Amino acid sequence: MSGATLDVQTSPDGTLVIHPHGVLDADNTVQLRRTIVHAVRRVRPLRLVINLSDLQDLDAINLGALAAACDLGDDHQVKVFLDYCSPMIAQRLAAAGVPSHRLRQHVRAA
Repeated sequence: MSGATLDVQTSPDGTLVIHPHGVLDADNTVQLRRTIVHAVRRVRPLRLVINLSDLQDLDAINLGALAAACDLGDDHQVKVFLDYCSPMIAQRLAAAGVPSHRLRQHVRAA
């Protein structure tokens, strides 16, 4: 296990925030997908924010899960945003088909 964790919290305005930490790899795929699907299909917040500020890296499967989260949100009228990602991860998400308006508040390269 890579030691990656997912924190989930609700902000005062009702936005659900999922905050992964560390490296998302094959060991974390099921946890990430279950958390996203539960949030979108069961909790159904107006907004789901996936805060990527502490994400060091992710594999292709989890990259696809994040891209699919946007489409799943659209299907269930939940606005999904990916916040605070590094330029490298933002570029990979864009290449995976994540629309640029879903990638908010980029971390700038130094």
